[in-house]
Amino acid sequence: MAYLFSYGTLQKEQVQLETFGRLLEGERDILSGYQLHMLEIKDPEVLRKSGQKYHPVLKFSGNDIDQIEGMLFEVTEAEILQADEYEVDDYKRIETIFKSGKKGFIYIGK
Repeated sequence: MAYLFSYGTLQKEQVQLETFGRLLEGERDILSGYQLHMLEIKDPEVLRKSGQKYHPVLKFSGNDIDQIEGMLFEVTEAEILQADEYEVDDYKRIETIFKSGKKGFIYIGK
C-alpha cells in the first residue's frame, strides 16, 4: 500500500472511477513548503475526465508557511502507475513527508 496526495482533480469521484475503477479512501493532510499555481491542460483525455482546462500544480517554495491542504489517499502500486498515466507530462511524481508524518507521493510541476 502507498499514499498519494491529491490537491486537485484526483479528488473528484468521476476522475477516480475512470482512472482507478473505484473510489479512493483517505484522509485530509497538509503539505508544507509548496505553493499552488495553475497549469493549462492540453491532453484531450485528461480534459474529458476532469472537465477542467486548468489544473492546479505544486511548485516548491521551501517556506514552511506555504501549506497545501488535500487528501492523502491509500493506493496500490498499480494505482500509482495509473495515476502516472492520468497526470500529463508537465507533472512529475516525487515522494515526500506530510504534516501527519506519513510518507507519500505528490505530483509537482516539472
